[in-house]
Amino acid sequence: MPNASYHIVWSTKYRRNILSGAVEKRLKELFQEIATDFGFEVKELEVMPDHCHLFVTCHPKYSPSDIVKQLKGITARKLFLEFPKIKEKLWGGHLWNPSYYIGTVGDMSKDVVLRYIQNQKTEGLRK
Repeated sequence: MPNASYHIVWSTKYRRNILSGAVEKRLKELFQEIATDFGFEVKELEVMPDHCHLFVTCHPKYSPSDIVKQLKGITARKLFLEFPKIKEKLWGGHLWNPSYYIGTVGDMSKDVVLRYIQNQKTEGLRK
């Protein structure tokens, strides 16, 4: 099965330092549960007090923005229910900043891709 890989990063609303201790532990569990439920895999993750980094692989038919929407939406709802104290540091009912970063991650290095492209003309002439 072909896979697409993404490095995804986003922060808490107002960059509040609320992702530590029990909240951090639960957030990591939720990320894995959501990935299993929606058919993608979290290969690596790190939760900092005010932001998250995830390395995610999925079938290319899944939009990276949909993956982010699921991760952010479900975790916000569940963390607010399970840890109502975090609402005291936030207002407006939002856990996450609306923006995020997504970078694609490939199996080949930049040099390999450049050589591949450069050799296309030579390979085409041989056929």
